[in-house]
Amino acid sequence: MTLPQILVDLMKLLFDLAVPSAICTMVLAGIALRREGGVNFHTGGGFQRWALWSVILLTLPQFLSWFTAQGISMPGQGGNISSLWVASVEASFNSFVTNIVVAKLSPLLAAFCVLKAALDGAEGHNPLGSIIAAVFLLSASGTVQLMQSWNSGSEFATTDMLTSAWNFLAGTILPEAAGLAVVGAILNYVRHRPFMPLVGSGLAFLSVSAVWKLVQAMVG
Repeated sequence: MTLPQILVDLMKLLFDLAVPSAICTMVLAGIALRREGGVNFHTGGGFQRWALWSVILLTLPQFLSWFTAQGISMPGQGGNISSLWVASVEASFNSFVTNIVVAKLSPLLAAFCVLKAALDGAEGHNPLGSIIAAVFLLSASGTVQLMQSWNSGSEFATTDMLTSAWNFLAGTILPEAAGLAVVGAILNYVRHRPFMPLVGSGLAFLSVSAVWKLVQAMVG
């Protein structure tokens, strides 16, 4: 049975809106990150859920190809939208994400996080959580572009992207965090404040990959 053209166009619309939707979920992940602490996140919390949705949206065609490989008939994904009304909806949503969410809303949310960092510092609290959330919000679009480069194109692209995200975190982000922890430890030492927790954090950041490999070896 042939599907009506409007349904075909709507399915193509959903596929075409996957990437801009992933940018929106990444912005929501940044908001959830600040709500959960900024420098930490809750296991199974909002940050993890929204980030996972970004990965699923970015690998949606490959994710559905897995079902096709199992013999389940899936709708086609290629081709152009024939309905002018559906095409205008796609253009409007893309314009909304580009011109409002990325260009205006994300910087505004990041600015409020910077203000929150200043207020936290004025009250004697750690402003780092708000600063990290601000940086994450400003880089939401760039993060999505980076994640797109991790798309392996296979039917296991979703898990491959998650693996690449872990490798990037362990190989790039954590060593930089360790360096910042060492700088913080030096500043605390000069100011005669506790510095060993920061030294321990730096060592922990650098040893995460080694500990993970040790756990894998013990299980294997």
